[in-house]
Amino acid sequence: MIFPQVSCLLSRMNEHIHIEERQRIARILNGNHEEYAYFVNAYSGQLIDFTSRMVQDRKDAEELAQDAFVKAYRSLATFGFQSSFYTWLCRIAYHESLNHLKRQKVHYVDIGDTPLADEEISDMELSTGLEERILLLEEAIDDLSPTEQMLVHLFYYKERPLREIAFIMDMKPNAVANRLHRIRKKLLRIIQGKENGQSER
Repeated sequence: MIFPQVSCLLSRMNEHIHIEERQRIARILNGNHEEYAYFVNAYSGQLIDFTSRMVQDRKDAEELAQDAFVKAYRSLATFGFQSSFYTWLCRIAYHESLNHLKRQKVHYVDIGDTPLADEEISDMELSTGLEERILLLEEAIDDLSPTEQMLVHLFYYKERPLREIAFIMDMKPNAVANRLHRIRKKLLRIIQGKENGQSER
């Protein structure tokens, strides 16, 4: 739980960062191009971590992150400040990663291809707090498609709001919520299948 005072402080810090980044972007667009190194240095590690959620090869993840930085730089004049610079960068990197997977002709069974029952699944039902179930949950997440893994990563691990995830993945917020609901059901099915397989040994 984040106390109101801490939440307020974080909000003011983020606002300060956004103002500073807006000023840097204005200077870059006015010809001070070396200022862009600030964004590369600040977000390179985070962006490689982001792309590595979509592609397994570390070198590919690094190249995709670099491609996203280049594309963001070339499109900087179109950045409308409708999000933070890093969120916009993630949106670019996400689509670069999708295009990479298409070029590699990698096919995954996505949640939309899988008929699932309509019952509600709670987060607690997935993990139950037991170490074995938590390990199975981590294995089940690895069995998801790259887009599903990204949704889980952004919502559960990074605790990004639905609106921000929707912007990054080019979806509507209610579509993100529905997709997460279906992913929880898919994860439970995968976990139960793994548990049944273990009990039969």
